[in-house]
Amino acid sequence: MSELFHRSLAELSRALQAKEVSAVELAEAYLKRIEAHRDLNAFLDVRPEVTLAQARAADARIAAGNATPLTGVPIAHKDIFVTKDFASTASSKMLKGYMSPFDATVVEQLGQAGMVTLGKLNCDEFAMGSSNENSAYGNVLNPWDKSAVPGGSSGGSSAVVAARAAPVATATDTGGSIREPAAFTGITGTKPTYGRPSRWGMIAFASSLDTAGLMTVSAEDAALVLSAMVGFDAKDSTSVNRPGEDFTRSLNAPVKGLRIGVPKEFFGNGLSPDVEAAVRESLAEYQRLGAQLVDISLPNAALGIPVYYVVAPAECSSNLSRFDGVRYGHRAEQYADLIDMIKKSRAEGLGDEPKRRILIGTYVLSHGYYDAYYIKAQKVRRLIADEFQRAFQQCDLIAGPVTTSVAFGFGEKAADPVAMYMSDLYTIPGSLAGIPSMSIPCGFGAKNRPVGLQLMANYFEEAKMLGAAHAYQQATDWHRRVPAGY
Repeated sequence: MSELFHRSLAELSRALQAKEVSAVELAEAYLKRIEAHRDLNAFLDVRPEVTLAQARAADARIAAGNATPLTGVPIAHKDIFVTKDFASTASSKMLKGYMSPFDATVVEQLGQAGMVTLGKLNCDEFAMGSSNENSAYGNVLNPWDKSAVPGGSSGGSSAVVAARAAPVATATDTGGSIREPAAFTGITGTKPTYGRPSRWGMIAFASSLDTAGLMTVSAEDAALVLSAMVGFDAKDSTSVNRPGEDFTRSLNAPVKGLRIGVPKEFFGNGLSPDVEAAVRESLAEYQRLGAQLVDISLPNAALGIPVYYVVAPAECSSNLSRFDGVRYGHRAEQYADLIDMIKKSRAEGLGDEPKRRILIGTYVLSHGYYDAYYIKAQKVRRLIADEFQRAFQQCDLIAGPVTTSVAFGFGEKAADPVAMYMSDLYTIPGSLAGIPSMSIPCGFGAKNRPVGLQLMANYFEEAKMLGAAHAYQQATDWHRRVPAGY
């Protein structure tokens, strides 16, 4: 059974369809593996009885001959997606033990495809962070090096896929929260176009940026699962009215002639030499496959950090105002009146990082500062988006580093929020523009820690991006590397 953990999702799918293994057997094996690696602190809620009931239903569906390619395949969900059968906490004390009366649309879609839920995954509180050090339930460890952060906010999602404790995990990306942890843990992280997957049932951080996506071993796996989780959702006001899509259709498209744009701004001061070397080598591999490298410029990309940390906290300030201790969530035990109860409940229930972002957001939205900060930030955001559109007139895809360095150690940046925010230097511009982007493993850097290559495509061109990633993964084996002991 142990060799199953090192199969890709596509391979597991084929084994289930051929009845080489049952969904129940697979679920039981993964539940044992989760228990064996509890030290990673990646899972917040595991309920074997729920998982096995779903697995039995999947086996019945396979036996009846009405299964999808995903039926019986285990999946774990980031604790930002609400779920009926597992607690939904957003890794916050504020929502400790909260049971949602409904499933998020993404959870529902994957459940309808027959996927089997293993449990809920730890993350930075309300998805706010780049290191997974902000969870109310402790740090997630990086399987490659337990003294290094797994990245955030989707650190639990990246860690379980890297440790092969789940073949796929849902994740969310607001400013880099899929791509950065994927890079830090040597796996494939995919963020589709903003608005393609539904946000319904995602606990909101920044509504104009939050995007559901996936952590997988390979681009092929991502294409299979993503095909089941995109499509218009009338319940989500930001959902793009566009039909679903089979993202596997371009997996074997030739790379020859593909124009890959390389932004000069992504290779300047601040980029670690070890990361640059691995990324440059991956670009050379694309050239060997027949792609053409095109020098491009994204001069406003460097403004992404200040813009993001105005826009995102502003939306955070609004979205998190609903957590007041009145209807659900943490409520202070001692209080004098309603106002005092709300103040104390929020003070006790929210961690330092959400509080910091709420304060920043409230400030930039306040009278006298709205025009000076928020409106200006939105104008620059538009400039960044337009800049990407001009770049895509010169190239088919854009490639560069995901992060400035390999995974850093716990505590290294915790005392300096600005240094932490700079971790997202190369991911935030794509988030502000809303374009699809992903991280694929491309080597190792300092202390033998993984390095990720970022690929970005124009709106709705996920299939092209996934095809290019798949071609690279057919020519290299970085994505198949597994941490020692896993």
